[in-house]
Amino acid sequence: MKVSIFHLKYSKGGFLLVELLTIVGILAILAALAISSFRYFERGSGLKNEAGEIIGILRIAQNKTLASEGADQWGVYFSSSTNPQQYILFRGANYASRNPSFDEPHSVTVKTELYQTDLGGGDQVVFDRITGRTSFPGSFSLRLKTDPSRVETVYVESSGMVGLVSPSVPSEEDRLTDSRHVHFDYSRLVATSTETIKFIFTFDGQEASTTIGIANNLKNGQIFWEGEISAGGETQKIEIRTHRLNNPDTQFSVHRDLRYNTKALSLEISGDASGNLISYDVNGQTTKGVSIYAANPAWQ
Repeated sequence: MKVSIFHLKYSKGGFLLVELLTIVGILAILAALAISSFRYFERGSGLKNEAGEIIGILRIAQNKTLASEGADQWGVYFSSSTNPQQYILFRGANYASRNPSFDEPHSVTVKTELYQTDLGGGDQVVFDRITGRTSFPGSFSLRLKTDPSRVETVYVESSGMVGLVSPSVPSEEDRLTDSRHVHFDYSRLVATSTETIKFIFTFDGQEASTTIGIANNLKNGQIFWEGEISAGGETQKIEIRTHRLNNPDTQFSVHRDLRYNTKALSLEISGDASGNLISYDVNGQTTKGVSIYAANPAWQ
């Protein structure tokens, strides 16, 4: 009888020990999974935060441009060849011609890296004055060095919008267009060294005009001018540039926002005796110029 009691106690003790070890093992597995999940989440969160910081610097560049800080444009340059990699807030129409004394460099963390930079400006994004738009849309990505499958992509739209969501591209039928941004082709060869562009504003039976020299307003081989012109005591804000210049023809791009323009406008180029390039009425409606070289304007 004593032997049976001893055996029973031993069996119960053995059962409790096995049960305890099983529970401890399960808890250890759960703890390991929790730690692994936390680290995975932490890495992803850090990557998203890094992307958010870069987006913040891009928005600072845009705000500085819209505020005409330093009477200049601002942009961000991405340097993937430096160690550590950097993204640099700079002042100027492009990184090559910037004033380095205004540079504000920011380093990418050692755990992440820039890759797949696909921007219209190569490795830079520069914003336009008055509109806040950019001619360098595209995207760039960040990824973890230890886990290249973890990626965050930043998208830059031509409208100036910056974010982590890929922009949807509306069809031409659904896309809203207006005369704030107009393109038109021009088939005559422009003598950039000698010709001028004339802005003619009409109001109350009066006329005011301003002329700019093309040679003094070339950037990266393209015409680029933006500014404010007084007409009838009111400020008019205009931007004119080319996306193509004598290659073989020219494509003009004009920004004229009704919020900042109250006068009818006509554009002329000095080397063209056949007539003006384009006309705007007070309400922003566009009319093809009389020039035999100017094509119909296309709202963007």
